[in-house]
Amino acid sequence: MNRLSIILPAKNEAPALAALLPRLRAAHPDAEIIVVDDGSTDDTRSVCKSCGVECLSSPYSMGNGAAIKRGARAATGDILVFMDGDGQHDPADIARLLDQLNRGYDMIVGARDWGSQAGVGRGLANTLYNWLATRMTGHPVLDLTSGFRAVRADKFREFLHLLPNGFSYPTTSTMAFFRSAYPVAYVPIKAAQRIGKSHIKPVRDGVRFLLIIFKIATLYSPLKLFVPASVLFFLLGCANYAYTLFAYHRLTNMSTLLWSAAVIVFLIGLISEQITGLMYRRYE
Repeated sequence: MNRLSIILPAKNEAPALAALLPRLRAAHPDAEIIVVDDGSTDDTRSVCKSCGVECLSSPYSMGNGAAIKRGARAATGDILVFMDGDGQHDPADIARLLDQLNRGYDMIVGARDWGSQAGVGRGLANTLYNWLATRMTGHPVLDLTSGFRAVRADKFREFLHLLPNGFSYPTTSTMAFFRSAYPVAYVPIKAAQRIGKSHIKPVRDGVRFLLIIFKIATLYSPLKLFVPASVLFFLLGCANYAYTLFAYHRLTNMSTLLWSAAVIVFLIGLISEQITGLMYRRYE
């Protein structure tokens, strides 16, 4: 029987952990539970100790992704379950994820509905990410950024070197599994309101989440992003040339610049495609 390890990254989530950890232990008494304390300044360590849960502490904050990597390296289970330490995820849903995992999948993701999104802005952003990831992979992606997921430990550890130290580890791991032909499935869940204050800053992390869009493409198939962009520059150059030829009977520098950009973007896409292939080659 596969051993289960449950990993919770946490930063100043002591009140939420005090309510969550006893429920988690009651639901899965034989599971290895690891809280990765990302430089907390509250009572996270003492809460874990009182609940009899292992706590890996960092002397300073390294980021959510870094906590996930530390937990994955320390875990001894064959199956890893990642869930947030802020009380949003229901321990009862773990059994549903594991049931799907036993049907031949390598990653099961808890997919939040619209009512579980943290605000309209986040909901719209996640909808955009899901749509783009679906177009890139050719598979339905119901929740690209959910931090609640169950994975096979050996498969997940193959991609630890790809995971960022900050946010967006769910995006990176999901696209890596799709790229390596490891089956991924989704289970609908309801996420509760988090306990405490969110660590996501709208302006700072808004820029980071915007970069996720480009990461989605470069982690899976860069040419699917760069070729359309190259074609767009080429067509803009042709349109500008047609206009200037009709209006001024000459070729302008702008048309030449747009055509040059089309060639450069296409060549960058080719290079990116080769780099992406090299990242995954040793696993294929």
